[in-house]
Amino acid sequence: MRVIIVDDEFLARALLREYLGEHPAIEIVAECANGFEAVKAIGELQPDLVFLDIQMPKLDGFEVVELAGACTRYVFVTAYDQYALKAFEVRALDYLLKPFSRERLAQALANVAAREAPAQEVRAAAIEAARRHGPLERILVRDGARVHAVATSSIDWIEAQDDYVQISSGGRTHLKNGRMAELEEGLDPGVFLRVHRSYIVNVGAIERIEAPTKDSWCAVLRDGKRVPVSRSGYAKLREAMR
Repeated sequence: MRVIIVDDEFLARALLREYLGEHPAIEIVAECANGFEAVKAIGELQPDLVFLDIQMPKLDGFEVVELAGACTRYVFVTAYDQYALKAFEVRALDYLLKPFSRERLAQALANVAAREAPAQEVRAAAIEAARRHGPLERILVRDGARVHAVATSSIDWIEAQDDYVQISSGGRTHLKNGRMAELEEGLDPGVFLRVHRSYIVNVGAIERIEAPTKDSWCAVLRDGKRVPVSRSGYAKLREAMR
């Protein structure tokens, strides 16, 4: 199992490295001291598992998961127990509370080997998380070595593009790795509507609705973008704009 250790404290990384050294099946492929390093290493090395601290400079552990995506699995390692619920909501396989013993680490590795939540359980967890914590207030977008925090209130439209979504905010567009359905679940349904299989729009950004033909519709947004609207999307818009 290829592993990355992420912690801003050198001694914490050293202790975890020592404990993991007792497990011959584990190969430590990188150690990172902050969230930016972690996102870069996860993207480049594609590890099987990341041991991830939560409170770190630049990006915290949850922001690392958001940016790195579902390409790996995570065990959170932290001195704070109040993040446990949120950790499991973002699909963590275990939660190690510092200080932990060799035995507790061995148990976590056993849990990793035994558990991989099916897709429907992951989706249900994401929906429940949105209910508990409210809609997203910002979306993190990686641009090379830089990370942009895009306020959801500034977003005009979102377009699906294969394994990415294109987000338009304040006259700029950003590409983010991820699926439209996953993003939709975190947005405020009172503000954003899925008007087409490939588009989500901010209702407040709509200038007008046009009907080029009898059975087709188009939303013209404040930035001039013309978004196709499906039959079901048109029904949602009529209801929302009453």
